[in-house]
Amino acid sequence: MRTEIGAARGSSAVWRVLEDEVARVRAQGTAEPHVVDVGGGTGVWAVPLAAAGCVVTVVEPNQNALATLRRRAQETEVADRIVVVADDTDALSECVRAGSGDLVLAHGLLEIVDDPNRAATALAAAVAPGGAVSVLAANRFAAVLHRALAGRLAAARHLLTGANGVLPDDGESLLRRFDSVGLQTLLEAAGLDIALLQGDGVVSDSLGEVESAQFSGDELTEFETAASVVSPLRDIATRLHVLARKPGTVGGAP
Repeated sequence: MRTEIGAARGSSAVWRVLEDEVARVRAQGTAEPHVVDVGGGTGVWAVPLAAAGCVVTVVEPNQNALATLRRRAQETEVADRIVVVADDTDALSECVRAGSGDLVLAHGLLEIVDDPNRAATALAAAVAPGGAVSVLAANRFAAVLHRALAGRLAAARHLLTGANGVLPDDGESLLRRFDSVGLQTLLEAAGLDIALLQGDGVVSDSLGEVESAQFSGDELTEFETAASVVSPLRDIATRLHVLARKPGTVGGAP
């Protein structure tokens, strides 16, 4: 697996889904949900989830990212709630017990692994029956649209028609981008059921400071929330967010 840290940021819409999932696990009787953050990077997801009372296992090979994660965890006083595994996705089955994750995160991961099918299978194995896998991935059609609007039509055409939706000579660190159908198909082939598909960053990532200043934070958030689940707006968001569930009933423990 490549060691670059993928784009792992997400909007309030993604956070609401994660918070709802944690609440659902607690309602099933698990006081401290076990979250497995694969490719967790600097802890932008792990630290807030640990602060919310989850026990988090972070699997990440990049030592610089892990140093930042550990510092954040100490500053937030949740270091005792985060277990760090300095390894990559290929070692997931060896370092995380099968079926132990109530919620498994793969944010900015599938676009940089060498074998996304193998990675998706490993994610599905790590999550408990009835638990969920949250995937946040770069969207091919957003990249096409942004380049076309910038006048880079040749690059946009290559992103649209190329096998992986990347520009090999453009200095990109991604190995691939996904569209909605491709991402759903990948996760379903791993044995997961799609519970939610939404866009993340429909217009917010395209607005400059001047344009953003025209709206209040609430206005932009409300629009993004409404647009995130409506096709075709969902399908041109910068990132695609999927919550996929493993068949069965919640019962796994950390």
